Amino acid sequence: MSSIGARTFAVSPGARIKVTPGTPLSGTVEVPGAKNSVLKLMAACLMADGNFVLSNVPDIEDVVTMSELLSSIGLVIEHHRDTKELHITNNGNLQLFAPYELVERIRASVNVLGPLLGRFGEVRIALPGGDDFGSRPIDMHLRGLTELGAQFEMRHGDIYARAERLHGTNITLDFPSVGATENLLTAAVFAKGSTSIENAAREPEIGDLCNMLVAMGADIEGIGSSTLIVHGVERNALRAVHHTVVADRVQAATYIAAAAITGGEVEVQGAIAGHMEMLLTRFTDMGVVLVEQTDGILVIGPERLKSIDVVTLPYPGIATDYKPLVVAMLSVAEGVGIVTENLYPGRFRYVDELQRLGANIRTDGHHAVVRGEMKLSGAPVRAPDIRAGAALVVAGLVAEGETIISDVHHIDRGYDDLVGRLCALGANITRL
Repeated sequence: MSSIGARTFAVSPGARIKVTPGTPLSGTVEVPGAKNSVLKLMAACLMADGNFVLSNVPDIEDVVTMSELLSSIGLVIEHHRDTKELHITNNGNLQLFAPYELVERIRASVNVLGPLLGRFGEVRIALPGGDDFGSRPIDMHLRGLTELGAQFEMRHGDIYARAERLHGTNITLDFPSVGATENLLTAAVFAKGSTSIENAAREPEIGDLCNMLVAMGADIEGIGSSTLIVHGVERNALRAVHHTVVADRVQAATYIAAAAITGGEVEVQGAIAGHMEMLLTRFTDMGVVLVEQTDGILVIGPERLKSIDVVTLPYPGIATDYKPLVVAMLSVAEGVGIVTENLYPGRFRYVDELQRLGANIRTDGHHAVVRGEMKLSGAPVRAPDIRAGAALVVAGLVAEGETIISDVHHIDRGYDDLVGRLCALGANITRL
């Protein structure tokens, strides 16, 4: 067992990753629990007193940060890295305030809003932080919660929310926002009457949160669909549970991309094909052989990838988190591929770094035109965010010479020992 702040390596803004090309990757890699699920499950532990256990917890920096935030609110958290578990105790003595110095480090901090507002009728939270790739306002969160009966006031950079008792209503989201769906879902659990959330996000991580809430005693219909119906329960009706975090589909996609780009053969254990059907279809179009197995996916990369066109869309479409990996793969694929970003236009900021490796990419607004090169060339690059950082590592696997990636603290936020797992597959990669 270790404290919430302990790490298996020193996290430093000066840490770097060095990658050099080698033989095709081979072997077996295990996919950890999902970053985009575990943080929301942790916040849901605010909704009931008792002793929670979360299993299959990834050893990532965002879990540490979220633990610090929730500890400041009043939860007692122990991270058992040997068993991949979080033991979370909620004694009901909570502070209904999330401070800026913690909130600004992680966007998932906004997920305390729904649980605290629904259960206690008030909360104060600083505006959230997270990755910097364009505007991601929380207007839909606040508008939906207002429809549930909440009142909001902005003072000195903090959101003050109050509601003596939320009431069920019909909410239609302008866009299937994951964060808004999660906050409205958790708030509606304690609302009087029934709430329908139309155009709700359908990501597997939403389903994971719903399943945990149902196990806690919530009454939710339509799990996995675009319409969630929540029948409110009393504030003391929920109980603490033991829940296993769903596998991380973005980490799974990263190891699939690494195997494919090197022409390797890798078994990605824990990967759930049903959670990324559209992406796997497009990988197959690129020439990757994918064999679904009982406990994962076998990946066999081609001699050279083929170019395709890709459009990002809300789930079950291709997620924007996958896009940097796809662009890295297209950089060495045969032909020309066009990638269209429909969700976050600022998320082409990593293209400059791939160009430093010799990638032939031209961007125009929401589009990137990628002309595949036979080879990339190693160079110093910087990870601008979590997923782009991982994509630079993947590109470095096939870039001649040394690729030195700085600002890897971004990668640490979302990847559980990326370097160690790639090393075990035969990659020439080290952490400096």
